[in-house]
Amino acid sequence: MWRLACALAAVWVVSVGRASTFEARDDRGHTLRLAQPAARIVALAPHLTEIAFAAGVGGKLIAVSAYSDYPPAARRLPQVGDGARVDIERILTLKPDLVLAWRSGNQVGDIARLERLNIPVWLTEPSRLTDIARLLRGVAKLAGAAQSGERAAAQFENELQGLRHDSAGLGPPPRVFYEIWREPLITVSRDHLISDAIRWCGGVNVFETVATLTPSVTYEAVLAARPQLVLGGASAGGEAAFLASWRNVPLTGLRELPARFVAPHAIQRASPRITGGVRAICEAIAQVRRPA
Repeated sequence: MWRLACALAAVWVVSVGRASTFEARDDRGHTLRLAQPAARIVALAPHLTEIAFAAGVGGKLIAVSAYSDYPPAARRLPQVGDGARVDIERILTLKPDLVLAWRSGNQVGDIARLERLNIPVWLTEPSRLTDIARLLRGVAKLAGAAQSGERAAAQFENELQGLRHDSAGLGPPPRVFYEIWREPLITVSRDHLISDAIRWCGGVNVFETVATLTPSVTYEAVLAARPQLVLGGASAGGEAAFLASWRNVPLTGLRELPARFVAPHAIQRASPRITGGVRAICEAIAQVRRPA
């Protein structure tokens, strides 16, 4: 009996140890703990779909949000809404054991309702490039694939570090205006991933101190902010339309600025693909810097 009791106690300790690995802290400070690894996952934002695939647990996704178009396998999954509305009833019929959500991209009421229905929600809000590695590790942990998540995170971190440019001997950081939409003209502030990419590459976002995450601005305000470089590009029209729009700005002092296109799909999602956009930003900033 004593040996049996010891054996049962050992099994209990091992099971507790294993269960404790299926946990991750989210961006509201809540540590989500699962009794077993998530096997049926719903991603409520396109970048979270990409994170799941990159972390090696894309095969556990049972539904995704609208516009989840990467990788190609994501296009074959059922869609359960977008940032404006989530189909709660559809999600319930799918019986997920984990929902990945985006705090500024999903409705507060939708998240609250899912949690009232006892569906575990891991709420994220990436605002720094380094947060992407944390998301890879967290999603993988919750799905019982910590090792694959660690490999993906380490690879991303190595690629990101390789993009830093040596600014020794160069002049002051260039002042950068970033366009994410054209009509109306919309940019980003300090807490946006793109602003962090500008900092990472040695530049200064001219609108970083604005309180709104994605403020609408005028061309006159851009001119007053004294940028030395214009970056970005809305989805519509591509590179040609972006460059033409800045060559035709009716303000002297803006249309003469160097403008560089950055493909939206490469920079506007918090996934490992963002290194492509960061590389483009770093190269553009490096071109306008000169020895002091």
